[in-house]
Amino acid sequence: MSEFSHISKDNQPKMVNVGNKTSTKRRAIAKAWVYLGSDIMAHFTNDDIITKKGPVFQTAIIAGIQAVKKTSELIPMCHPLLINGTTLDINVIDNEHIEIICSVEIDGKTGVEMEALTGASVAALTIYDMCKALSQQIVIKEVKLLEKIGGKSDYKSE
Repeated sequence: MSEFSHISKDNQPKMVNVGNKTSTKRRAIAKAWVYLGSDIMAHFTNDDIITKKGPVFQTAIIAGIQAVKKTSELIPMCHPLLINGTTLDINVIDNEHIEIICSVEIDGKTGVEMEALTGASVAALTIYDMCKALSQQIVIKEVKLLEKIGGKSDYKSE
């Protein structure tokens, strides 16, 4: 028997059966930290950056929400989930950096860490796409799980 939950006894990939698990409230929060640089941040007015492609942060928030809902289509072993709610906040850190915070909540049998990480990542990629004509120096520096609540154990990054 394999010691890995997603590998069968025949050493083949499998999706874990969560049918016998108890449904609980679950939440995950992930963060993406993005370097935009001062040239792009100089375009920041009225809580957004406007480019020829439109409002950057508003579009990134919508893309992140879509990504949360599509996570199981992108990551093979993720279960499709009924999402109770998701929020994405984009915060200006300084004149060069932003952070994207994605929070996802469900009542379910499996966690939503991958959904939160995917939402933050796709929001960051959307910002990159919408701003790349202004600068090629954009760097998605870090995407990480900040918090997970529910299931077998809770987690909070330090």
